[in-house]
Amino acid sequence: MISDSAVPPAVSALEDPSFPFEVVSVIAELESWRKEINRPIYHLHKWWAQRLGSVFRAILIGALTDDPVKVMDMFYRPVRFPDATIFDPFMGSGTTIGEALKLGCRAIGRDINPVPYLAVKNALRNVSRDDVLATFHAIERDVAPRIRRYYLVPLETGEQAEVLYYFWVKYVACPSCGASVDLFSSYIFARHAYPHRNPDAKALCPNCGAINSVRYDAERATCVGCTYVFNPQTGPVQKSMAVCPQCSASFSIVRAIRLRNGPPEHRLYAKLVLMPDGTKAYLKADESDRVLYQDAAQALAARQNAYPVVPIEEGYNTAQVRRYQYYWWHQMFNHRQLLGLSLLAERIKAIEDLSLRELFTCLFSSVLEFNNLFASYKGEGTGAVRHMFSHHILKPERTPLEANLWGTPKSSGAFSTLFRTRLLRALEYRDNPFEILPVIAGGRVTSKKVYGISAPLSQSIVGSYDEFRDRGGVYLSCGDSSRTDLPDESVTLIVTDPPFFDNVHYSELADFFYVWQRHILDQVPTSHGTTTRAAGEVQSRDADLFARRLGDVFAECHRVLRADGLLVFTYHHARSEGWFAVLSAIVNAGFVVTAAVPVKSELSRATPKQQTHHPIDIDVIFSCRKRCAASSRRYPRSSMLLTKASQVAKAQVARLARTGRRLSRNDVRVVLMAQVVTLLSQTLSIDNAREWLRSRENDIDAVVEDLFAHAQIISKQRPLVAVGGREHTWQLSLPI
Repeated sequence: MISDSAVPPAVSALEDPSFPFEVVSVIAELESWRKEINRPIYHLHKWWAQRLGSVFRAILIGALTDDPVKVMDMFYRPVRFPDATIFDPFMGSGTTIGEALKLGCRAIGRDINPVPYLAVKNALRNVSRDDVLATFHAIERDVAPRIRRYYLVPLETGEQAEVLYYFWVKYVACPSCGASVDLFSSYIFARHAYPHRNPDAKALCPNCGAINSVRYDAERATCVGCTYVFNPQTGPVQKSMAVCPQCSASFSIVRAIRLRNGPPEHRLYAKLVLMPDGTKAYLKADESDRVLYQDAAQALAARQNAYPVVPIEEGYNTAQVRRYQYYWWHQMFNHRQLLGLSLLAERIKAIEDLSLRELFTCLFSSVLEFNNLFASYKGEGTGAVRHMFSHHILKPERTPLEANLWGTPKSSGAFSTLFRTRLLRALEYRDNPFEILPVIAGGRVTSKKVYGISAPLSQSIVGSYDEFRDRGGVYLSCGDSSRTDLPDESVTLIVTDPPFFDNVHYSELADFFYVWQRHILDQVPTSHGTTTRAAGEVQSRDADLFARRLGDVFAECHRVLRADGLLVFTYHHARSEGWFAVLSAIVNAGFVVTAAVPVKSELSRATPKQQTHHPIDIDVIFSCRKRCAASSRRYPRSSMLLTKASQVAKAQVARLARTGRRLSRNDVRVVLMAQVVTLLSQTLSIDNAREWLRSRENDIDAVVEDLFAHAQIISKQRPLVAVGGREHTWQLSLPI
């Protein structure tokens, strides 16, 4: 075991141009494909922009050592920094905290939002696995039969079968003739996740509602029930418009919904059933399904205080659901879902032990993401439920999927399945963490788990710095990170990932979970009332306000950070306003950027990225020091700034491209703008930097095009990458 002092190097490996960011990106890429398996501790509960643990492990090692050559060797060795204190002011899913604990560091995490605070506290809390299993089985005994009865349906054989998923469609009245119009964009409602390999699909007959087996790309089908001929690919809906099948009138869906007093209604049309012999069958919804649903609705009506009744406040990310007339959070669930959730919530609230009650509240809250009217069907061959935040926003789903809330071994997104795949997996990783090592198997790059190099993550959670100083453990708190109880210069290293500048407002989305957490728990870690929105949150579409609030947090970081310490954070943005905002925050807080390196960001095939013409798959790791501590360094003249920035960016782009990584134009822009921000922080005042950016927009665009063309040429070559240390090393030619 290596034990290192907490004295940061004068120039860290992270600040050295040779820091192996391209190698870290290869490992991070593998992690990203199954990050809930490769880093389950950070996925106990949903949070947005969850960064990759392998990246943050490399950041911490790189920041606390001075030799970039040693970074990958140390990555796969039991390195410990027992005297280093790491602080994350934007704790989020807890990636910094977990990776710091694995390296034997002392860790402090803070977040203004109570939802991630609760999740991280429960992911790291030292609870007995036996107690967790006993609690689950007690819940199963008391609640599972009461929930599962509403998913048991009769078959024509007289036997009973359990429904895995119910299929619903929204419908509205045609403004012209009043006929009901189902909001199908396609009548194919089920297909395989990999249709080219498994072309079988299911289509709904628009005439009689029968279930038809078709190819996923079929443009003509004859119904097996009524011989009606139809095109399965086209339904009444095209984008935001619908065409009435009765009178052929075209109308705006949103405008039709606004004529109602409430959200659009739903019609049940199909179900996927687990047959007695273990096979699955798609069946048409029938009268027994409607009766069963009404029974659930009546049972819900008989319950008191069954669910939270909290309004959805106006906001940037709530505007879309409010346009669909969703004004209350409980309207995002149907009656059967609300009944099952209320039974679970009531039982969890009765757990006597507070630690277990909070842990199962986190599990319950995770279940919400998959069991609502905004979830949809991904199809066979993968986890069947597409959770409501796959787009990172509150997007109304026109063909929602209702999953079996308790679940079966052959369903996903349910309480019982998430208990196994999220909670138990997180506990296992907490006690026995591992890293992933790239390997070649069958001619493909895959990964294997390397155990025994990281410390367990289970810790006692303390609630103040005094306790942390005297008793140790992990200090977690919920509050504004521009004001903390940390003493001056008490932190060795600050590593964080700030919120998005403009697109995703965390608190507006987190309220979906918070209203239920507040409903279950007697005490919640916030004084916000019914919302997690807070005046001091670093979240705004106003670039100046975002910069000011981020700068306030960075100023507090400046106060608590040692004179020789580093502030390290990850960031990317597509527009110049976002780059100037982060530059302003850095400079006004008294920091200067000493290095910026690109690294793999989130999952490349995340839905928001796939919908973008030039998706960003790269984060930048910014290393910053206090300006007074960096004053002796030599910086380039402002007249040479863009030339110098483009030279460094070109070298970094080439290193990424040589690993086979295909960079988009926006990826290249991120790499270049990071170097621009670095040099601007060193050479110009904020006012002069703003003017410099405005006057160089065309020049920057031209450099981006040159770098993008350069990256395309290099990425077509077959690259060679080496990863690992003395005991774990691999080399391979990555496929083009």
